[in-house]
Amino acid sequence: MARVLKLIALAILVLVIAVIGILAFTFLSRSGPTDGREVGGARVVVDGFSSVAVIPLREGRVALIDAGNDATGAAILRELSRRQLGPGAVVAIFLTHGHPDHIGGVAQFPNAEVLALADEVPLIEGRTGARGPLPRLFSVNPTGITVTRALRDGEVVTLNGVAFRVYAVPGHTAGSAAYLANGLLFVGDSADAASDGTLIGAPWVFSDSQAENEASLVRLEQRLVADGANVTAIVPAHSAVIQGMAQLSAFAAASR
Repeated sequence: MARVLKLIALAILVLVIAVIGILAFTFLSRSGPTDGREVGGARVVVDGFSSVAVIPLREGRVALIDAGNDATGAAILRELSRRQLGPGAVVAIFLTHGHPDHIGGVAQFPNAEVLALADEVPLIEGRTGARGPLPRLFSVNPTGITVTRALRDGEVVTLNGVAFRVYAVPGHTAGSAAYLANGLLFVGDSADAASDGTLIGAPWVFSDSQAENEASLVRLEQRLVADGANVTAIVPAHSAVIQGMAQLSAFAAASR
């Protein structure tokens, strides 16, 4: 029995080391986000290992892209305080997807409309689980979040004069979304900036389908070009801002 227990303990240790190694490789190959980075009028707020984008609207209101990992929303609330605003100033939270590190602070902003692609609503609300190699190991529980507006691919939501165009980019999760507003393309976890500044796809260990994610990024680039979109910067949730659209176009060209 003692020998069996030792073997089990060794197997668990090896598994833990392997997971730590995979996570270290995943994140060390990416250039992390910069807290307080101003880009195109929006501000990047780092919340642990994730980030939130705060987009100013008229009349002292703001919209958020994602809500971070922290259930207390402390980093977001500090940013609002810096702007001399309170939680009630957040009128909309656009969720790129339903992983826990992107929905943590939603409850801190009860006046906000919560928006996401319809395909992502069950994951956000905790009625289904993600299918990535690591996320599928986690239990499925209600999150207490209600998506108040389910979005369609290609839809445009206008808030206080700012237009948010919705793009479906499935792959990281089934209903992953990108949002284009004021020339900024917010991609959540669907793309990252590598340490050398190039654009790379979502990390496979957290993604439902890396192949679908890659295809979605190619399709996104094609649609942006067809729409004549003026993308001044790409803003991932876990890495640095990427200036312009050249890196997305290079990724798409290499993937075709």
